[in-house]
Order: sequence, then C-alpha cells, then structure tokens
Amino acid sequence: MERIINTNHKEFEKLPVQIFKQASEASLSVANIISDEIIKNNALGKHTVLGLATGATPTNVYDVLVDKHKNDGLDFSNVYCFNLDEYYPMQPTSLQSYVRYMDEYFFNHVNVPKEHIFIPDGTLDRSEIIEFCNSYENKIEELGGLDIQILGIGRTGHIGFNEPGSSLSSKTRLIALDSVTMLDAASSFFGVENVPKQAITMGVGTILNAKKLLLMAWGEGKADIIKETVEGSITHQVPATYLQKHENAQVIVDKAAAAKLTRIKTPWLVGPISWTDALIKKAVVWLSLELGKSILKLTDQDYSEHGMNDILIDFGLAYSINIKVFNEIQNTITGWPGGKPNTNDERRPERKAPFPKRVLIFSPHPDDDVISMGGTFIRLVDQGHEVHVAYQTSGNIAVFDDDALRFADFVSEFNSLFSIKSEETKRVYDQASNFLIQKEASEPDSDLVKEIKGLIRRSEAKAASRYIGLPDEQIHFLDLPFYETGKIRKKPLGEEDVRIVEDIIKEIQPHQIYAAGDLSDPHGTHRVCLNSILKAIDNIKDLKWMDDCWLWLYRGAWQEWDIGDIEMAVPLSPEEKDKKRSAIFKHQSQKDRPLFPGTDKREFWQRVEDRNKQTATLYDELGLAEYEAIEAFVRYKF
Repeated sequence: MERIINTNHKEFEKLPVQIFKQASEASLSVANIISDEIIKNNALGKHTVLGLATGATPTNVYDVLVDKHKNDGLDFSNVYCFNLDEYYPMQPTSLQSYVRYMDEYFFNHVNVPKEHIFIPDGTLDRSEIIEFCNSYENKIEELGGLDIQILGIGRTGHIGFNEPGSSLSSKTRLIALDSVTMLDAASSFFGVENVPKQAITMGVGTILNAKKLLLMAWGEGKADIIKETVEGSITHQVPATYLQKHENAQVIVDKAAAAKLTRIKTPWLVGPISWTDALIKKAVVWLSLELGKSILKLTDQDYSEHGMNDILIDFGLAYSINIKVFNEIQNTITGWPGGKPNTNDERRPERKAPFPKRVLIFSPHPDDDVISMGGTFIRLVDQGHEVHVAYQTSGNIAVFDDDALRFADFVSEFNSLFSIKSEETKRVYDQASNFLIQKEASEPDSDLVKEIKGLIRRSEAKAASRYIGLPDEQIHFLDLPFYETGKIRKKPLGEEDVRIVEDIIKEIQPHQIYAAGDLSDPHGTHRVCLNSILKAIDNIKDLKWMDDCWLWLYRGAWQEWDIGDIEMAVPLSPEEKDKKRSAIFKHQSQKDRPLFPGTDKREFWQRVEDRNKQTATLYDELGLAEYEAIEAFVRYKF
C-alpha cells in the first residue's frame, strides 16, 4: 500500500490529510481504523458507536469490514450504528433507500444486532419528524456519543445532507435538498424529477460531537471541493469546512481527489522539491498560464518570484529551460495519431511503423468514442488504418422510456403496414408497452425493455461508426455483464468481463488501443471499463505481439488532461469539428436532454466542443500554434 506524504504543507492545509494512490488503499485504511476501534473496545468490554455514511464513497470500506468479519472474526455484536441520513419521503424497500443500501452492503453480512441499528425513518408522518429527530439525538447521547463518524462529501461541500447554509450547532432535522445535490442524485432515481426534495439528516453539531471524524473522497470530481474544505476558510457555505474546528478529524483521499491541493498541484510553492523533467514541464506550464505570458517570454525573475528559483540553480537560465519545455509541448502536436509514414518519428508522439496500423478503440458507452475522440477517430480512418471500435456496455439505462415506447411502436406499425403477421411481435410489443405505461418512477426496467433500449443505443452507435467510414465487421458490441443490472448500481467487475475484453484484444492484435481514462465519470462505468482493459492487458502482456501495442487514454465529457500531462495532441480543423459533431448527433436518444447529465446542463457535444476549444486556446496562450480545437491523449505504459 502506497501512501503519499508531504510534510511541508501545513501552512496551506487546515486539516490533516492522508493521500493514497488508489481509493481501494484509502478504503482499507479507513476500515482498519474502524476495526481497530472495535477490537480495542471489545477487549475492554465496552461498546462501540459508529456513525455511518452511504453513497459510492464508503462501499469498499464496508466490503473490507465484511471481509474482516467473515475471515478474521471481527465481532460486531457490541457495536451500535447510526446512519447520517435518509431521503424523505422514502420507503425502506425502495431501490434508493439508505436502509436497503446498508442492508445490502453491510448489515446483512455482519453480526450487528438489529436493535443496535438506527437509520432516519423516511416513512414518518411529517408531524412525527421533530420528535423522531430529538429521540435520535438522545439515543446517541445515551450511548456516550459517536466514537467514529465516517463521512463522504458532496460537490457543494455538504456532509450528510447538511447543505450550504447549515449552522455549526445544527442537530438532526428535516432539510430541503440543494439543487446541485438533487442533480448529483438524479442518476440513482432515473431522472432529477424523481429525486425527493427533502431528507432527514444528522446536523453539523451532531457530527462534530463525534470523537473521531473520517472524511473520505475519491476521484477527480471531488478535487475542487476537497481543496476548498482543506485549504479554505471556515464558512457555512461549505459545511465541510466546519471540520477544521474538530480536534480529531482526518481527510482521507486518493491521489485524484487530492489533485488540486497545493502540495500536489504546485508543490514548488510548498517547499523545496526534487525536480524531474515532468515536474519542470508542469511548473513552467503553470507559470506561463498564471502570468499570462507565453513560455518563451518567461524570465529568470518570473521563476524566482514564484518558488521556482531552484530550477535556475540546478538547470541553468530561464531561456534554455523555456526552449526545452516549449519543444516538449510542440512535439506532442500531431495530425497523424496513427504515426506518419516515411518520416523521422524521433520527436513524434507515435511511431511511423507499422503503417497502416490495426487500431482498437474502446468506448465505455455507445457514444464515448465520438464524444471524446471523434476527430481522432475520423483521422485514423481517413489515413487508412484498420480501425475497430468496441462498445463495452449497452448503455441501455440512459434511454428515456418514451424513446423505447416509440421504437416498439414503430416495429408494431411497420409490421402492420407491410402485413407482416406475427403473434410473437404483437406479444412483445404489448408486453413492453404495458410495462412502460404502468412503470413507477425510479422502477428498474424489465429485461425486455432493457433489450429494446440496448438496441436503440446499438443502432445509433452503428450509424455514427458508419458515418465515419467503418464497415460493420469492425464494429463490436461487448455488452459486459457487470453493467447489465438495469440499475445505476452495477455488479463488481468479474472474470467474465475481463475475458470478453481480453478476447477482442487477442482477436484484433492491435498496434494501438484507445481507452477512456476519464475517472471523473460520476456513475463509475468508465472506471470499471478501464479496469477491465488493464486487467485484460495484464493477462496477455507477455504475448509477443503485445510488445508492439501502445495504449492511449482519452477523456470524456467530464474533464480534460492537464496541459502538462498531455503526450499526444491532435488538432482538429473546423471541418473536422463539424464532422465530429455530426457523428455525435447520430446518437439521437442522447440528444437535446441526456438522461444523466450530472450538474452540467450543457449537452455532451457542447461540453466536448468547449473543452476541445479550450485545450487549443491553452496551447495558443503558451505560445504555440493556434488551432480550432485539440483532442488530447496520455500514453499508459504497461
């Protein structure tokens, strides 16, 4: 387990922060803290009182604790558990209920007595809520208070459901949910219109009364709010900053969630560091953009005034460093993402040979390929490479019910128009339409409806790939099993998922693989899909032809690579940008209003066009050539 520690950062960080390389390692650390507390108290004949959280963040923590119970004998019989919150109103059997969540992830697998489990009640009559909340507080107090409270953090900085504006002394209560919180929850409820507008939550005061607080965050999407929580001033607009008042609070994050902390983003401002070529490049890019000066105009004084004087001492004058970094960034730009034949490729990001190459583009959902790297996709096809695209999941949960009903209706009308008699077709149509008409809000789709929605996404992906110029035999649909639950919550990545990915790689034997490295995807599918690829590659990396296979990572609609990290930048002309947009528009079910847009209300094509244009603008501001748009890639070395 690798933990990243820097001791020269306390003037910036107002909370102790532990940074781990991976979320799994961070989760293990949190689970160990909890299990150590239980073991210590059990030995003393004392009970342990835990404050528990829900959501995507603590799932691995619960997995580790369950494993410790089953395999190491960790005894929960003298543990009391109080959950942070619950939506209101909410039935305990509902898919989105935190009662159901806790049972599925934790309580059904350990020996916490049922009478020791306390979760806010979403079924209460409104007139009963105040009395219930007072009782909740009293039960915690009677047991001596919370020994450990684990916390996730929302993008607004909420802890529990304590939204911006919550007071320092607030107790357990009914609260109205912030619009950003509701948007973040929209995917779990199959649309923001189904998200409850209220919740019962422990208060900030209740949380701060715990003896130990553990705030967890994973992924790039939490980086901004973690920086604000850790380095910002205490404010009721970011309730998580109240943790700065606690004597025993820890922030436990993975490297991605820590990315905006000063010691990670600009470590030279914290104190002396060991300079590497990568850090020098990152620092020079930062300095150029910070000062609004192109790289070649930076001076020795600029370096000295911004914590970078030791670069000059160790490596020479700003002039020579500027030229070195400028050339490194210049050499990332290529109009030949598959490599340019019959040229000197020493300073190009890709090899000239072999040419043409076999290329395999992995797309987590049926539109990530054209959204994230559509211009590069077009270039690779136009430049004569044998391009294959593999859609890893069906994407069926992202189709609106009325679209599914419309397509089912089309088949029925088509058969009627051409006098195609089929009792089976009528039965299927009736079954699907009846289900969709009677479907309750937030209810998962039937298997039949999932298949119809999957076919819609599949036909759109084919249309986009054909538009780019791909023959049907080079379009592959993997339908990885982990995704096919019909719910937002997916199954863990399994051996079958990895085998399917491994088989397509071995079938094509590509010289290039493109995969989504966009770990900001709020629903986690991109992360699982990338893990399936990395595990498959690890299984076959010793095959001889794999020596000539390179893996390039693109990012999706959520976030772009930092300029200092980009290793291949593919510029797009205005015409190519328009063609990419047309390919995206082939995904009609995702047009106008995506089902799961996150907090960004722009359509995906708008997000990615703005992002590609912004990347080109940053290259221009650094003093490089001015382009219409740029798609960016980082090479993963295995």
